[in-house]
Amino acid sequence: MNKNALVIGNSDGIGLATTKELLKRGWRVAGISRSASPIRDAAYEHHVMDVRDRQYRDRLQSIIEENDPVGLCIYCAGIGELLDVADMDRETDIVDVNLLGMIRTACRAIPPMVRRGEGHFIGISSLADRMPSAEAPSYHASKAGFSNYLESLALALKPKGVHVSNVRFGFVDTKMAKGEIRPFMMGTDRAAAHMMACIEKKPVRYTAPWIAVPLVKFRAWILGLHVLLG
Repeated sequence: MNKNALVIGNSDGIGLATTKELLKRGWRVAGISRSASPIRDAAYEHHVMDVRDRQYRDRLQSIIEENDPVGLCIYCAGIGELLDVADMDRETDIVDVNLLGMIRTACRAIPPMVRRGEGHFIGISSLADRMPSAEAPSYHASKAGFSNYLESLALALKPKGVHVSNVRFGFVDTKMAKGEIRPFMMGTDRAAAHMMACIEKKPVRYTAPWIAVPLVKFRAWILGLHVLLG
């Protein structure tokens, strides 16, 4: 695989840490986010835009063509807010960025990979994809759709030589981490190390930290039981 990468949502958090790690490893990277990037590197170019913009798909197409061939695309963009039932306008924004933005990106990044018969598309989901939530229903729902879509896409693209990976993190020390209790919190550098392992191994599903999985399953079971019993 060539070493041209495109990273969406990389001005801070996991996206920024992952971009820095890719550059250290000799990749050329094009980044897209709503904010300016702190990175100054000859092998890096940055584009300021929002995945919700009407022009996003056309501008993304141009960036992909300018950096052709893009062998790796990572979707790190994401937002999350606690539910405010008095003002629910942000609910659609969360689904738009977290789920539809990823699909818009995949629709532009993946076809050239299919034509070449190689490439790797990675999306950062969450362990929240397996449980309901009264506190943040839009976030949990968007990640459920995110994981389902990517893992289904992986099945469709495997015969084409294109890898798709769904990365499911627990709590990572970023502005996205909300709530008073955040067990097994990991730093962004550790998350970036997991991303490098995912790039190397190319699994359909990559979950970290594994120690949190039984707790998530148990909490999902309790919440499901609560829903059934009313």
